[in-house]
Amino acid sequence: MSAPADDLRASPPDGALPCDVEELRTLFLFEALDDDQLRWLCRHGHVEHREPGPLYAEGEPARWFYVLLEGTVAMSRRVGTDDVEVSRTSQRGVYGGATAAYLGDRTPQRYSQTMRVLAPSRFYALPAPDFAQLMTSWFPMAVHLLEGLFVGQRTTQQAVGQRERLLALGALSAGLTHELNNPAAAANRATAALRERVAGMRHKLAMIADGPYDATTLGTLVDLQEQAVEALAKSRAPGAPPPPTALQRTDAEDAVADWLDAHGIAGGWDLAPTFVTARLDPPWLDRVADAVAPGILEGAVRWLSYALETEQLMNDVEDATSRISSLVGAAKQYSQIGRAPDQTLDVHELLDSTLTMLERRLDGVDVVRDYDRTLPPVHVYGAELNQVWTNLIDNAAQAMDGHGTLTLTTRRADDWLEVEIADTGPGIPPEIADRVFEPFFTTKPVGSGTGLGLDIAWRIVVTKHHGDLSVRSTPGDTRFVVRLPYAPADAPGDDPAVPGPDPEVTA
Repeated sequence: MSAPADDLRASPPDGALPCDVEELRTLFLFEALDDDQLRWLCRHGHVEHREPGPLYAEGEPARWFYVLLEGTVAMSRRVGTDDVEVSRTSQRGVYGGATAAYLGDRTPQRYSQTMRVLAPSRFYALPAPDFAQLMTSWFPMAVHLLEGLFVGQRTTQQAVGQRERLLALGALSAGLTHELNNPAAAANRATAALRERVAGMRHKLAMIADGPYDATTLGTLVDLQEQAVEALAKSRAPGAPPPPTALQRTDAEDAVADWLDAHGIAGGWDLAPTFVTARLDPPWLDRVADAVAPGILEGAVRWLSYALETEQLMNDVEDATSRISSLVGAAKQYSQIGRAPDQTLDVHELLDSTLTMLERRLDGVDVVRDYDRTLPPVHVYGAELNQVWTNLIDNAAQAMDGHGTLTLTTRRADDWLEVEIADTGPGIPPEIADRVFEPFFTTKPVGSGTGLGLDIAWRIVVTKHHGDLSVRSTPGDTRFVVRLPYAPADAPGDDPAVPGPDPEVTA
């Protein structure tokens, strides 16, 4: 193997120490190189001594490739406003810095982590251009393989990630269509029935006009009608007693039907449910019987029944249209249509809109909202964050297979907003818990998942929002915890579809 040309050699910094070929030969990284290559490394690189402190910082231009000769170092990543240590080692030969220099402009040439010196240490340092030239000249096949792996993985991840999002959108659209169809059909049925009842009331009104009803009796009927409608409204009002059980309702309907039969009113079994819905019982009907003459009692009761049915049908229409409006609002909130990409939002609105969109997937699951409503809003990318909730909640629903409890908890921890999504599914086996955020890793059957849902969630939270995403799992208790910083991040986020850097300290 021949050494690369010398025209890319960088000038060593002040205080550089001489490089020892024999010392380089003892490192696992260079043990297979020949004497010419080792001498080339010493000509182009240098040795430097560093006291405890930062060697290089995440985000700075990647100018040097470092190899530890002796000492101790720690690698850390920026998460929000904190530096989180990811590794610590004293092993000779571990390396970091401009490890992707050979990729050129195909990837940003910046340090992806921070390396700190923890004890007086010595490093072999090689300028990034020389390291890139070394790789392409000495190991051309390896470089082609690494380039193919890097570019291929990124392209595949982007394509499959897009497909994953389209599949999720399709599932949400199907669920939303079904949810919209139910209230729309209910509104149509209620409208058709309402038209019949209004026609019946016009007929009753004509009979009243022609019948033996004086002004006092008509006034009494109108007053009773208002009382019945008011009773129905109270039965639906917030704070009203809970509705009767099926057995209680059956008993109440039987009692009303018996009263109607006892007073000679035909078809009592058909009229009874209307009065029971408004929680009107035989004692209230006694007041009606006392207020009108026996000869017009049946007409009065049927008039009140028509009034109640009409009011109930209008309530049904109102409920159906309100449901449609809430679904459309949830869809708009979920997709963040018409909003800026990043906004200061109430995280509970995002969670609730996602739960609404996934309502069909949560059939049979008890949903518990343990929200701290006093939490201040947080600056986030709303649409992308809803992807996180979708992936986490959908995974929980699949794990529980239609039976269990989904608990969403929000709280504040120092300058972080924490959202915990817990399920009572079988849990994640300990041997794979550390791999759930890896791209393309999945425990689902073939064809059921791409293994990118949690990877996308991790990148949106960690890369885009400078937060943290972690999981704790035991059988019957799996908890994903999303942490979002309240303090503004120092740098804008990256595209979550772009693969993140690999760890740079390698044994």
